[in-house]
This record gives sequence, C-alpha cells and structure tokens, in this order.
Amino acid sequence: MLPFNMQHQEFDPPEALRDIIKCFWYNSGELGTEPTDFEVLPDGYAEIIFHFGSACNIAHQGKWQPLPSPFIMGLLNQPVVLNSKNRLQIIAIRCYPWTVFDLLGLSSGKDSVRIFEHPIARLQPALNELVQANKIAEALDLVKQFCLQARSHIAVDSMLFKAGVAMREANGTLPVSEVAAAAHATIRTLERNFKQSSGYTVKDVSGLIRFEQVRNQLWLQPDSNLAGLAHELGYTDQSHLSREFKRYSGTTPAAFARKARKAKQAVNSNFVAFIQD
Repeated sequence: MLPFNMQHQEFDPPEALRDIIKCFWYNSGELGTEPTDFEVLPDGYAEIIFHFGSACNIAHQGKWQPLPSPFIMGLLNQPVVLNSKNRLQIIAIRCYPWTVFDLLGLSSGKDSVRIFEHPIARLQPALNELVQANKIAEALDLVKQFCLQARSHIAVDSMLFKAGVAMREANGTLPVSEVAAAAHATIRTLERNFKQSSGYTVKDVSGLIRFEQVRNQLWLQPDSNLAGLAHELGYTDQSHLSREFKRYSGTTPAAFARKARKAKQAVNSNFVAFIQD
C-alpha cells in the first residue's frame, strides 16, 4: 500500500499468463520537489517493479539506498519504506509468489526486496522511451510479450496452481491439510514443492493472504467490526487478529483504521491507496 496521491490502473493478463500473473499495473504521480516517503505493507503477492523518473530509494539500516529498475518486491513479513520525488511512474507485474521465480528462471529466496540480473532488465530503455512519450499501452504490451515468451519455456506446476487457487479463494483461511487435498497432493509433497518455488511455506503465504484481507477491509471501511472480521477470516478471536496484524504491519488494526479514516478526510478523489485485490 502506497498512500499518496497517484493515478493507479490495473490490467488483466492474457489468458496464457493467468496461472502465473494476477495483473499488470501502472502508476503515475507528482510527489513534489522534496523526497516523499511511502510505506509498502505485506500482502500475498510478489511483484516485478519498473520505475521511471526520479530515483526510487529504499530505507536500509537507517540510510537510503537507490533501487535499480527493475527490482523484485517479494513477500514481505513487515513494512518496507521507499521514497522518491518529482514525477514517479511505475509499471509492475503482480505475480503469484509460487510462480514468479519460475517465470524468471531464478532460484527462490526470502529476500523482501531483491535486486537481480535478468534479460527482463533489457526492457528498461525501451520502456523508458515509451513511458516518457506517454505510450503506456505500448509499454505494457512490451512487458506482456516478454512474459508470454518466458511463459512458453516453463511448465507451471499444476499442483501449486491448484493449491494457490484454493488458498486465494478461501482468503488464506484453509489449513495446510485442506490446501493439500485441493491440490491432490500429500502435505509433505505440497510443502516441499511450495517452498522450493516460493521460498515460503503454505502457512507463511496463507497468513499473508489473510492479513491482506483485513488490511484491505480496514482501508476501505475503517469502521469495520474487528470481532466480525476475525470470525469471518478464521482467526481464533479478535486478539489473535490484532496480534497477527501488528506482526505484519507494525501497528494495531485500530491505529491503522484511524490512519485510513484521516487519509480519506484529508485527500481528494484522486487519492489511491494501492489496495491489491
């Protein structure tokens, strides 16, 4: 979630990519002449991020470090703080975490933000030229074509795809045994393959998916009943929800809801919170 004034658009992937990619998206905005900090909260996706304009920096051990374009925003277990200034534009590929490394032919890992060398980086000059010319549709087509070509060379594990669909449809509430059943696999086989592909366990990703649902709900409807949300999403009770929420966000659900409420009052209709569906 990047809570500042930006235009945000999402685009469905071609049919041949829907088992790997949730969507493509584009953001643009004027941040002002002074660096603007923005926080990215965890969710259940991994993203390949291209950025254009001013430098995009990440806070690391109390210092700002520039990020190359592209970089991978992997699964997060706590918020990450970035900053930029002036005009910032982003084209991104939102991937399922159990497919992103296969798509790129990279080994999986737990890097929250990953800098990597890959042929996809060669798209940057052409994308930059198209973005500067405001040819966003053409830039997105270029990224889609690269992904389609990469997709043709990999075999997506149908077991992981079935597991991922089950986890997403249940908003991360299924126990591992039921995810394995949906994938027609043993728990041991599923866990081994899942961790090999994503770097994380089924339980790890399910927890992030569930947190994502709470986060989205509170951002869109800050007055939501927490006890009701806890029951709906399979938490033991409201205290369990609050502990998990603070674990991933660094703040309590009540404090986050207050922040969402103030943001809605303070900004105009162009405000975008980058809520991921």
